[in-house]
Amino acid sequence: MKVLVTGAAGFIGFHVVNALCKKGHNVIGLDNINDYYDVNLKFARLAEAGIGQMNIGEKVLTRSDRFANYYFVKADIVDAEYLAQLFKEEQFDMVLHFAAQAGVRHSINKPHDYIQSNIVGFANMLECCRHNNIQNLVYASSSSVYGNSKEVPFVEENRAEQPVSLYAATKRSNELMAYSYSHLYKLCTTGLRFFTVYGPWGRPDMAPMLFAKAICKDEPIRVFNNGNLERDFTYIGDIVEGVIGVAECTSVSNMDTPPYYIFNIGNSKPVKLVEFISEMESAFGKSVLKKMCDMQPGDVKVTYASILKLKKAAGYEPKTEIREGLALFAAWYRSYFKEG
Repeated sequence: MKVLVTGAAGFIGFHVVNALCKKGHNVIGLDNINDYYDVNLKFARLAEAGIGQMNIGEKVLTRSDRFANYYFVKADIVDAEYLAQLFKEEQFDMVLHFAAQAGVRHSINKPHDYIQSNIVGFANMLECCRHNNIQNLVYASSSSVYGNSKEVPFVEENRAEQPVSLYAATKRSNELMAYSYSHLYKLCTTGLRFFTVYGPWGRPDMAPMLFAKAICKDEPIRVFNNGNLERDFTYIGDIVEGVIGVAECTSVSNMDTPPYYIFNIGNSKPVKLVEFISEMESAFGKSVLKKMCDMQPGDVKVTYASILKLKKAAGYEPKTEIREGLALFAAWYRSYFKEG
């Protein structure tokens, strides 16, 4: 199967690319390598997958030195003309779409970035899939679409009409846009609502990386809502298994008419922030000074996934306990940042 993975230099996209290549799929990864966070981490992920920074050119396919079945291209999903050309030339069977402007808090300060990447870019992706007989468009949604819902665990049938950040609003918009294309053109679309993904090669703007940095450098950490936030922390290895399970599951694309699906993909075991920090301290063998803070604008108090629907459709079943996952993360962090 020939697969396009967008956001291939990102946290989830990088791991999915590696897993697909190891399974023998032909993969083209695409990413604009923007500077929302340190581009050196993005280039390091690409290098880990065999794509050397010096070999990367704008809108030019670069072959991996590690995987013979992997090519990477630096390009932007907002560029509709180039996307159309790429789809026409490569004749993909499936698209796994993770490219987006991420970050709840950043959306408050840079709203136009989210409209361009998450709305315009997603529309371009839908159009390309529509015109190129794509079997299934699997795309990243987010648990943030549930807003501050008090109905826990979150189930896919819950109302998701009151997002508390622009980021969440763009992700919910993606789901609605996908529905219209599934209805009008019978394009199979599968949205995955991710729940607080963590693990090796993670994003530096997310809590695990921020906490790890503070612990290693003996700096205080800010603990929002006095540590009473709850998050459904999900290890990246479990996420990848779920993504590929959906991608390879032929039964999913034949379940409904229109062929439109939404799945939660989480751990279904929410952990209080203070408990997560305690486990982080154990993983790194050091304590950290905690600065208690109020809620941040755009944050939600609890995320908690019901994963029954994804388990039934694709056999998804996360196996990594928080202590095991953080031990793996801490080992990678120390190695990558040369800490301890």
